[in-house]
Parts: sequence; C-alpha cells; structure tokens
Amino acid sequence: MQNNFSIYNSLSRRKEPFEPLHPPFAGLYVCGPTVYSDAHLGHARPAVTFDLLYRYLMHLGYNVRYVRNITDVGHLENDSDEGEDKIQKKARLEHLEPMEVVQKYMNTYHRNMDQLNVLPPSIEPRASGHIIEQQEFIKKIIESGLAYEVNGSVYFDVLKYSQDHNYGKLSGRVLEDLQTSSRALEGTDEKRNSFDFALWKKASPEHLMRWPSPWSEGFPGWHLECSAMSIKYLGERFDIHGGGMDLQFPHHECEIAQSTAALGEESVKYWMHNNMITIGGQKMARSLGNFITLDQLFSGIHPLLEQAYSPMTIRFFMLQAHYRSVADFSNEALKAAEKGLRRLMKAVGTLKMLKPSDSSTLDISGLKSKCYEAIDDDLNTPVLLSCLFDGVRYINSVNDGTERLSETDLTILSELFGTFVFGILGLKDEEENMEQGKLTEDLVNLVINMRQDAKARKEWAVSDKIREELAKIGITLKDTKDGVEWEKS
Repeated sequence: MQNNFSIYNSLSRRKEPFEPLHPPFAGLYVCGPTVYSDAHLGHARPAVTFDLLYRYLMHLGYNVRYVRNITDVGHLENDSDEGEDKIQKKARLEHLEPMEVVQKYMNTYHRNMDQLNVLPPSIEPRASGHIIEQQEFIKKIIESGLAYEVNGSVYFDVLKYSQDHNYGKLSGRVLEDLQTSSRALEGTDEKRNSFDFALWKKASPEHLMRWPSPWSEGFPGWHLECSAMSIKYLGERFDIHGGGMDLQFPHHECEIAQSTAALGEESVKYWMHNNMITIGGQKMARSLGNFITLDQLFSGIHPLLEQAYSPMTIRFFMLQAHYRSVADFSNEALKAAEKGLRRLMKAVGTLKMLKPSDSSTLDISGLKSKCYEAIDDDLNTPVLLSCLFDGVRYINSVNDGTERLSETDLTILSELFGTFVFGILGLKDEEENMEQGKLTEDLVNLVINMRQDAKARKEWAVSDKIREELAKIGITLKDTKDGVEWEKS
C-alpha cells in the first residue's frame, strides 16, 4: 500500500514513514483511562488525538484493529507500587463496590467520548478480565531471570535488565540518575532496588480486589496489563502504541522492559505520545486538583468557565494545536475555537447552496494536495485547518459573486470538505443536528396530535396504526393520564 504518511516515533525521536508490519492490517494500542472519576479535559486530548489517527489510517485503506484498554485494577496512588488502589479508594469513599465505581465512571467516559464524536475502539479490554494472561506473562519474565519474588510479591529487576538493555531509552531517563535519586529510599521496602517495579502485589488483608496466583492472593501491577493485553489482541509485534506524554515514564518504559524480558524483543514499532493540556502553564490533572470535567465544560458549571462550550468546540480547540504541542486552556482560547468552528460550518452550509458556473476563476487544484501533505506530516492539523480555511475563503468569494467555480470544481471542493472536516477531523455541524432534532420533535408531536384526534373520534384502528408505524421507525409511545409520552428506542 502506497502512502506518504509519516509519524513522529517517540522511541527514535524523529519522524518516520508509516510502514505497518502486516499491511493492509494495522495494529493500534492506546492506554485508556483509569475509571475512578469523571473524565476531564486532559482525558479528551489522547482520545481525540488517536481517534484522528484511527480515522486517517482507515481512510488510507488500512484494516485497523484499535485496542484501547480500561484500567480497573492495580493502579495505585501516585503511580507507585505503594498506597491504596485508586478505584478501591474511590469505592471506600463513595460506599460502593469497586466494580460499581468502574461501571459508573466507564459509562460517563463512554457518553463523553460519544459527545466528542470519538469512534469506539475495535476492542476495549479491562485489566480485571485478563488476570490469567498477566500471570502467564509474569511466569515468562521469571523464567528469563529478570523478576524475583519477595513475600508473595513479584518485582521486575531493573538493574539486571539494564546489564543487556537500555532501560530509559523511551523517556530519556538514565539509570544512574534513578539510582542516585532513590538512595534515600533504600531499605524502606522489600525491593532489591527502589526503582524496581511490581509485576504482582500480595494483597493486604483489607484489599478488596484480589485473585489467587502461584505467588500469593493478590493483584497485578499497573504496567503489566498493557503488555499482556496488547500482545493478546495485536500479536507479539504490532505497529503503534499511543498515550499521553505523562505515561512515557514509568508506564511505557516499564512496558518495553517487560515485553523484552518475556519475548526476547520489543513489541512496538512506533511509539506516539500526545502532549498535555495546561491551565495557567501547569499540567491539568486530577492529582493537582486543577481539572475541569467534560460535563462541566459542556454545561458551563465551573468557577473557571465564563460559559458552556459544546463538544465540537472542545474537539476543534484540540485540533487547532499539533498533538505533540501543549494546548493551554483559557476561556479566550475556547471562544476563539468556537468562532473558528462556526465560520467553518457556515462555509460548509454555504457550499451546499452555491450555483456552478460554466468556468472557474479560482484555481483549487492544489488545495487537495496541500491538505494531504499536512495530515501526512505527522497529523499536522493546524496546517490542515489553515488549508481548509483557504477553501472557506474560496467559498465565500463565490457566494459574494466576486469569483466563480465550475460544477466540477464545486464537486471537488464538496468532496474535499466532506473527507477532511467530517471524515478525518471528525467534526459535526451541531447547529444543523439541533435543527434536525427540533424538526423530528415537531413532526412526532404533530403525528401524536393526529392520533389523539383519531382516538377522540373513536377511530381505534387509525390510532393503533399510527402507534405501530411510529414503532417501526423507533418511536415508542406511552399513554399516561396526563397525555402521551414518547421516546426514541
């Protein structure tokens, strides 16, 4: 398959042509959320980034298997091997079962992703559903001599691994620096070295989420789940592993070490990382208490918000910045995104109404190639949007009567906007959708009133016929003492 698409590989620290291992198949694994609270703006960045990648790979003709995991066990406080499991802590505070917490916030996450028009992944595995696979992975690491057991817990031996491999190659961390910074912690836990990480932890008596294993009744380490699940669904060698830049160390660094120890080679060909959302120059994160949830953004209910912002405004805001650059939150930036999105969608609506001329006074031949050059250059959405706004100027000038476009050129422009605005960038015309929704509501209410008139005339067959026909198109009626209620099924 021929294409000019290149991506920045975090491992090599350079742009590389995308050459999948098994074309036309492409395997994509992205670290999903730890579901113990509502999704915030920071969660939206990787979701939108890799949705863009997913859409573009499919546009290029690849058969993409997109795996995005759900972390529902083993992620301890402060991303360490000590402290309380984040989900168990939330369960204790809210007086819920741990899996009740998982389901509650997973439902919210999925709803928010749907609002952002993020396509669902091909597979969405949960860590708690792959305990056996993780235990088998640990056994392979132990057999390689790069893991050790202490009091029912199993740890990865980073120092021994580093004798033959470069631990820190992804994040740029140097083992000697890790050793120096961790000397003060020596002797404070059961690890041989404080920078060793847990593959399996023995559960304390109060720990709720626990499974039997050859070493103890316990639970897997956080880093292990992605190695085990990515390989299960994508094979021992797969194309792209993505996630937020904050996961480079320790999470993704540990994944490389685990997979190399268990399999004898690295699993991932390309590593991709999106940058952070900041607020006042500081990373937006739940742990820092400076986050804004997506529901708060969509409703406008937060002290830092001057108004509500629609899901497509949030998506457009993120697409305005390159995925590897920082996107700084401010009301001014979101208002600018809202204005830009409205201008783009207005042009799309105008384009549908333009009348073709016999000839063109505009040369749009290079616009398509410029759009592809931008997206092929490591998903350069700021440049792509700039090209699309060149198209907006063409549309407005034709609408004003100062320029002309032939029927052929109008068709090319319409297909170009359809492909990039809606297909690849994943934007939606929210105002048009709202208008369509209002029209649907008005039509249904009109038919219901006709049914009520038929009932008043005791034309029961007509009344039943209306109910049946509405049911066929997914409209369910419920007669109540106060009138008729309806819903889409």
